[in-house]
Amino acid sequence: MKQFLFFIQKEFYHLLRDKRTLFILFGMPVVQIVIFGFALTNEVKNSRIAILDQSKDEVTTSIIQQLEASQYFDIEKNLQSEADIEPAFREGKIKLVVVFPSQFQSTLLHTNSAPIQVIADATDPNVANTLTNYASAIILDYQNNIRGNQDFPYTIQTEMRMLYNPQMKGSYNFVPGVMAMVLMLVCAMMTSISIVREKEIGTMEVILVSPMVPLRVVIAKMVPYLLLSMINIGSILVLSVFALDVPIQGSLLLLVFECFLFTITSLALGLFISSVTNSQQTAMLISLMGMFLPTIMFSGFMFPVENMPLPLQIISNIVPAKWFYYIVKAVMIKGLGFFSIWKETLILAGMTTVLMLISIKKFKTRLE
Repeated sequence: MKQFLFFIQKEFYHLLRDKRTLFILFGMPVVQIVIFGFALTNEVKNSRIAILDQSKDEVTTSIIQQLEASQYFDIEKNLQSEADIEPAFREGKIKLVVVFPSQFQSTLLHTNSAPIQVIADATDPNVANTLTNYASAIILDYQNNIRGNQDFPYTIQTEMRMLYNPQMKGSYNFVPGVMAMVLMLVCAMMTSISIVREKEIGTMEVILVSPMVPLRVVIAKMVPYLLLSMINIGSILVLSVFALDVPIQGSLLLLVFECFLFTITSLALGLFISSVTNSQQTAMLISLMGMFLPTIMFSGFMFPVENMPLPLQIISNIVPAKWFYYIVKAVMIKGLGFFSIWKETLILAGMTTVLMLISIKKFKTRLE
């Protein structure tokens, strides 16, 4: 019994000396509670919308005020004409446009019926469906309030229109997210593990004394996974078009270039992980917990980023998959060009440059 207690005591000593294990045991539960408690929710709130009020009367003003007063919508801008609707969606800032026709109040009072058009960005069909339901419910609530006990109640007809994805197919949202996850897993995790494996089996010493400069060693490690990732991209695009009926609306060349850029970013991230770890298990754990989960949670693939608390929205900006997910949706689904995604492209390029410089510098340090 005494030996058994000593053995338990020894295991506690090993555990307490391992700071990474302590972080996993005590830190990860806290992180998961915060993420699942505040970030992951099916409810859509604070979505930015635009208003096209061609009537500007008392009734339309009241409905707009009710939309703005709800916790679901933030009015981003007021449009001047129907020609402004498409450019507003192309900017990527709004999810919904509510259109009031001219002489709305007059039509409602004289005919007891008037239409309202609700146009949603359906590249994410779940969010689009939720937002249109919220808007319809608010309009219906206003309609019930003005009806009262009249014999001829007023009726406000809500017309729905889904841009980019009129069939409301889930694959339009699924494909960009899967591309981000596959590239992140294949590139970042496998690259980090391959370099750490060299340390564990002792072949890193052979590499260190070889005449190859660090930059060439790093590139040599990246090339196989880069080629494998480009094959994965090709297979995903082929399956998307021919099996899932998801068309490539924009430039195929631009889409492939952006995928190539994100692949380089993921490889650079894997190299960075390999430079700060000494075991395959640790590298895999950091890759899964530090990149795979954020890709799912903070990219906007499964949960809208705008629903999250402000601190988590800020954190999402350092997740490369967030910017890549937006780029793929913009090019592949919306058919936008480079000038609509230049900012996101520049962010990914900046992340890649910083990660590569850090990885090469740390590799040089090991050489010394």
